[in-house]
Amino acid sequence: MGQGGNSVVNWTTFGQTRSLIGNDFVKILGHYRDDAARYVVAVEQAYKLRDAVSMVRPAHTLKGDSLQFGGEALGRLAEHIEHSARRCVETQSVPDKLDAEIIRLRPLLIETLAEFERELTRSQPVPLRRPAAAGFGRKQG
Repeated sequence: MGQGGNSVVNWTTFGQTRSLIGNDFVKILGHYRDDAARYVVAVEQAYKLRDAVSMVRPAHTLKGDSLQFGGEALGRLAEHIEHSARRCVETQSVPDKLDAEIIRLRPLLIETLAEFERELTRSQPVPLRRPAAAGFGRKQG
């Protein structure tokens, strides 16, 4: 995918971050992979409980971390969820109008991580296959 607004990954940002981090990039990206999965679960659980306060921090962190690695679509979705949750906190209302966004969060994380994986595999001599975090992207059975 390219740099356009409809792209899941901004490859320019991904490359810049990769260059900046250097040799530890794969390790740091692994931490992001694990943390992002936890943040998605936290947002989903908070939304299920209609707890706007508990949605803000994981959505905010997911936004920032995703954007740093070039995960544009995921970062923008997390940003929308964060802002909506903050509005609910300010107005003391219940977050109950984010069904579509919450449903898109997990698949978008899976897609973003798959794009990162493809790029690393393409550019590394050794495949970097690693189990998906927290059951993401795997059939449970």
